[in-house]
Amino acid sequence: MGKLEEILKDIRPIDQDLYRKAQERLDSLTKPKGSLGRLEELARRYAAITGTLLPRIARKHILLFAADHGVVEEGVSLYPREVTTQMVFNFLRGGAAINVLARQAGAEVVVVDVGVAFDFPEAPGLRRAKVAYGTENMVKGPAMSRQSAVAALEAGIQAAEAAVEQGADLLATGDMGIGNTTASSALLAAFSGLPAAVVTGKGTGIPDAIWRKKVLVIEQALRVNSPDPRDPIDVLSKVGGLEIAGIAGAALGGAFRRVPVILDGFISGAGGLVATRLQPLAGQYLFASHLSFEPGHKELLKLMNQKPLLNLDLRLGEGTGAALAMNLIEASVRILTEMATFEEAGVSQEVSG
Repeated sequence: MGKLEEILKDIRPIDQDLYRKAQERLDSLTKPKGSLGRLEELARRYAAITGTLLPRIARKHILLFAADHGVVEEGVSLYPREVTTQMVFNFLRGGAAINVLARQAGAEVVVVDVGVAFDFPEAPGLRRAKVAYGTENMVKGPAMSRQSAVAALEAGIQAAEAAVEQGADLLATGDMGIGNTTASSALLAAFSGLPAAVVTGKGTGIPDAIWRKKVLVIEQALRVNSPDPRDPIDVLSKVGGLEIAGIAGAALGGAFRRVPVILDGFISGAGGLVATRLQPLAGQYLFASHLSFEPGHKELLKLMNQKPLLNLDLRLGEGTGAALAMNLIEASVRILTEMATFEEAGVSQEVSG
């Protein structure tokens, strides 16, 4: 049995008894019941995921998966393929938006090279897990082999497990890969049956002419490959991306280790969708950080039954929305564990009757 099959078999539901007990504790705190809204939802979910009524967040990791896409040769992006490599170096130097927001959140950024068309030297903050030097052009055939898709999923599982072994008790996902909104839109169209034009956005801000080309490219890729939505790995291998597979693996790895995983935007959401199609229970361990400006993201979150925490018109990726959501999740856990109860504070509770 391979690593992926083992993980899929061993993921368990979250602890519903702890979910109920966490709500009872929240109701005993010095506030009207339910008055902290979705913060209370986050707190009880975090407790149920981690298996303790008084959890703590000591270490946070943002797993940023990077890979290249062969479909870029179709002219679907404003940026050349080399930008993937250049941005990885920027991440490792600490100069990107995700580095700034991670520092603010007190989180560590780990860049996972699962498929960049460049060989990086060893560096602090870099995890080398290359499966291939990018995907193939999906309009000419499958983006990758089934074996490569499984290998990238397992690379993501291993990255999540390594982070947990280092003490991470909250994980987040990010992405870097020029062309990856094209792959994510193709994945969503394949799983949902929605038209490419409905689920495809402008990515890095492409003009209308390139957007129309992008839609045609996705339609052609779906015709050429005929991905089977009943087989998530088939869809992933034919029209997906290596970093999307890595994100899916990280979601599964977090669920297996009972550590919450925050999804970033559209690309991370595509990875989360693959994970939940492979193992529906994985969805219980996921938090949707925000609603992306990408039009397909709303449909994608519906398919996963996830409700985003923020709506800031973000469309950068990298894990930026997930880093912001870390602050909300940590705040919710602190409410659960640090706030006084009515009894402890000597405050009268609501009058029944």
